[in-house]
Amino acid sequence: MKDAARERPAEQARAQPSFAALRHRGFRAYFITSALAMMADNIEHVISYWVMFEKFHSPALGGVAVLTHWLPFLFFSVYFGALADRFDSRRVIQIAMLMFIAVSLGWGLLFLADTIEVWHAVVLLTVHGLAGVLWGPASQLLIHDIVGREQLQSAVRLNATSRSLGILFGPAVGGALLLIAGPAIGLLVNALIYIPLIWWLWKTPHGSRSPVEKGATARSGSFADAWKVLREVSGNRTIISMIALAGVSSLLVGNAFQAQMPEFAHDLGTEKADFSYTVLLAASAAGSLLGGLILEARGLLVARARTAIVLTILWCLTITAFAAATSYPLAVALMLVAGFLNLAFSAMSQTLVQLHAPEHLRGRVIGLYNMSSNGLRAFSGVTVGIVGSLIGIHWSLALSALVLLMAAIALLSFSMRAR
Repeated sequence: MKDAARERPAEQARAQPSFAALRHRGFRAYFITSALAMMADNIEHVISYWVMFEKFHSPALGGVAVLTHWLPFLFFSVYFGALADRFDSRRVIQIAMLMFIAVSLGWGLLFLADTIEVWHAVVLLTVHGLAGVLWGPASQLLIHDIVGREQLQSAVRLNATSRSLGILFGPAVGGALLLIAGPAIGLLVNALIYIPLIWWLWKTPHGSRSPVEKGATARSGSFADAWKVLREVSGNRTIISMIALAGVSSLLVGNAFQAQMPEFAHDLGTEKADFSYTVLLAASAAGSLLGGLILEARGLLVARARTAIVLTILWCLTITAFAAATSYPLAVALMLVAGFLNLAFSAMSQTLVQLHAPEHLRGRVIGLYNMSSNGLRAFSGVTVGIVGSLIGIHWSLALSALVLLMAAIALLSFSMRAR
């Protein structure tokens, strides 16, 4: 009976029509405004990473940037998940957006005054990371409030797709602002793009349920509470395997190669490295967007743990090929495939975790997943960035992807034996 109960969420989600969550007016509004916020997030990355590369020419700094950006997810994901359980999701997200605005203004003013130093980058990336981890669990609970359990899988997929949409347009808009207005003005303009989401959250009734309704009498989050939550869900193999998959992929590869993308573009021998850099980032985002649309519209990949692991294996092979590529068009094509596969396995794993999470622990289980999926990305800054400063980023990325490939194969073997 327990196994049948565990399969029921996936069966319910499978029966939903394509783009089911977009039938909700509130979700449509959140889909658009959160895509804008994610676009602003990536505009900031595009401009700030490029300026840091131009000023310091340091792969190690790119690795440190990844480390300082993602460590807040490791330390605070479960805590902020508990906050999302206890407080109004709308207000939590608004605070996160104000933090993003402050970071964009900080970058812009420092670039305008030409006083940027390494410690400034560390502080701003840390605040940016705190804003991201604060946004994550509250966003997932908000979309659950909007669409309900019946259409949750559609909402999770489309929410990931809206983020991919923002990531797709972020490099394009960021590159345009970088070329036309310059980095300083571009980032000052970028701060305005967060405002629509803040405004919509003031108006919408969704996400305003009381703490009692949201089961928020639970303890505040901490590392100790993370272990307690993990023990409470340890009997659910789907949750455990997806958290493990997210963690190992983030630990070894994550998205650390994005911070090194200016050097990849330079090494591929293009005449305009600034333009080719943004195209590589845009290709990855375009692949993610395509993956989300296919998952939602066609239903080709039903959410299963073993399917998510196989997709991860394919992603490892694609990333290895990208690291070894010497042709720029081939590198762009590989980034397109990598983006597709990354969206496919990450959205699938998050969908499974959220569908199987107990009601009273949903915020903290999501926080635990985010801690694994995003927090461990901090150490990919070591495996790809800092190691890359010693042996070259092409070798460091390829070796990291191959180690992840072996780990995914081992996890697939474990999953098959468990089944």
